[in-house]
Amino acid sequence: MPTSSQASAPSSAIISVGIVGASGYSGEELVRLLARHPHARLEWVTSRTLAGQKLVDVMPQYAGLIDQETAFSPSDPKALAQSDLDLVFLALPHGVASEYARPLVAAGKRVIDLSADYRLQSAATYATFYGQPHPDVQLLEKSAYVIPEIHTSGWQSCPLIACPGCYPTSILTPLYPLLNQGIIAKEHIVINSCSGVSGAGKKVAQTFLYCERNESAMAYGMPQHRHLSEIEEQLSTAAGEPIIVQFNPHLSPMKRGIATTITVAAQEKSIDRLYQVWQHAYGDRRFVHILPSGQFPDTADTVGTNRIDMSAVYDARTENFVITSAEDNLLKGASGQAVQIMNLWFGFDEAAGLF
Repeated sequence: MPTSSQASAPSSAIISVGIVGASGYSGEELVRLLARHPHARLEWVTSRTLAGQKLVDVMPQYAGLIDQETAFSPSDPKALAQSDLDLVFLALPHGVASEYARPLVAAGKRVIDLSADYRLQSAATYATFYGQPHPDVQLLEKSAYVIPEIHTSGWQSCPLIACPGCYPTSILTPLYPLLNQGIIAKEHIVINSCSGVSGAGKKVAQTFLYCERNESAMAYGMPQHRHLSEIEEQLSTAAGEPIIVQFNPHLSPMKRGIATTITVAAQEKSIDRLYQVWQHAYGDRRFVHILPSGQFPDTADTVGTNRIDMSAVYDARTENFVITSAEDNLLKGASGQAVQIMNLWFGFDEAAGLF
């Protein structure tokens, strides 16, 4: 059960929130979602590079949504820890988020981290995939990894919640209950995912220039993309034994969105049984849309929403299930899911401020 300092707020309450690292794509989405949230008051918006500049000058698309005089504050962990904020979102690179998480949690703040610093249960796995020691093993042990539709209980008393990555959300949501119920094989799972360019963040690099990406698609990060560690760790939990998958990420010529295709041998060669498991797991969840078999998800339908669409077909020739999903990498894959977690954590309607 939550401690007294972490008990759910009344559904009519207004909480004070802050965003650290609001100048990136995920940070911008958090500004938009929280500025119009019925139960959140956006009080701190920080950026090391934009401190002192007005938000409307940097994000003119939000003029009329945010106060004209609101400016970026310096990213000062000590000042944030001493504030009266109820919750802080960390939209920072891995290895940096922990610098803020430690003092914030020590000061009694709740934290939702969109970086990779607390996504893995194993510090050794973090070191292997991120090339450096884990920055905060002590707080890692007190944190929880949460996809709201999968991790429904046991996390609410933790002081820090790790918001999953965009690729893992598109993969774990369809696979987790199927592995858990033994509907699919545990070996030879092949995952191909295509991501919009915003998934790489705001980078000034030749690979991400318009002329390089327009009318162009490419694989990258193989065979050991960093998100693979998160995917395998969670799937292993679902299966109750170690799971190894082949994950093939691709960069696609679109601004945002993720389309994932998963090929896996069918243990139970019945598409109806697969759909029964999905319906049992997600039938009453607002942000998971299960499409009929043969109707394939499209990123055009999910971009701008906090929704993941998914469907599956059975290939009798290969005896495989072919599972597809689509989501917005910046919403269900990042900021929207973070706000969904906030809503559940504070006892608000799960869909407050989302659609």
